[in-house]
Amino acid sequence: MSVTPTVVVHGGAGFVAPERRPERERACAAAARMGLEAMREGGSALDAVTTAVAALEDDPLFNAGHGAALTYDGEVELDASLMDGGSLRSGAVAALPPFDHPIRIARAVLEEGEHVFYVAHGAARFAWDHGFAPAAPDALVTEGARARLAAALRDDGAKPWAGGTVGAVALDASGHLAAATSTGGTVAKRAGRVGDSPVIGAGTYADDKLGACSVTGDGEAALRQLTALLACLAVAGGELPEDAAKRVLEALEREFGGLAGLILLGPKGEVGVGFRTQTMSHAIAREGKGITTGH
Repeated sequence: MSVTPTVVVHGGAGFVAPERRPERERACAAAARMGLEAMREGGSALDAVTTAVAALEDDPLFNAGHGAALTYDGEVELDASLMDGGSLRSGAVAALPPFDHPIRIARAVLEEGEHVFYVAHGAARFAWDHGFAPAAPDALVTEGARARLAAALRDDGAKPWAGGTVGAVALDASGHLAAATSTGGTVAKRAGRVGDSPVIGAGTYADDKLGACSVTGDGEAALRQLTALLACLAVAGGELPEDAAKRVLEALEREFGGLAGLILLGPKGEVGVGFRTQTMSHAIAREGKGITTGH
């Protein structure tokens, strides 16, 4: 079966002011282009999503890596996961203290293969043991993140939600799928809180027979619904990814009270982009067909 290599990325569901949307779309387009280039150079779908998400982790516009949301105590705790749809291997880290590129640490977890999921000090020890150097305590903290935390604390815990979790799904020329997601979590979250992003089946899922999905939005609701797996199962059941994304997100809001978005890629390269929030920056890159963006 001939397939068109495809990369889809998102920059978080939420609300982004109109004047800031173009820069986020451009960043998503650049990340999608980098993912596609990784496959042109012989890389796999897993290489593509790792590359794309790592690029967005470097960008302080988003809530992943550099620019991550701060906990109630003003700390950085990072979550990331990825899954290979061919081997069904996955790797994840959560409540990780400051390290550059948590998605690459999650990739190392997948490649080592002994365990799937490391958290907190254990995740940091795994990273250190596998050659990743911790970042300086404030290296990933931006003035924007500090301002958002201050606003949340000032407003009695109301958490400003501009989006910013990042994710990618990809299909390579061999027909293999992959998905990846990375986040700093919610603003003013309690220490140790883990949302859906690093949880396989909730925030990230990929299976060559089903599809690949990355979720962004209300993490507690997505954990309860297992949104990423549910969306992939809907595609396997015959729904078009666009229809599956819409239906699953509507059910998430109706049954669990959660607002979210997702990107979904079918085994033949069919793309689904859906969100129930006001915005979700995203980009779609297809080999030979250019890049489209939206918010």
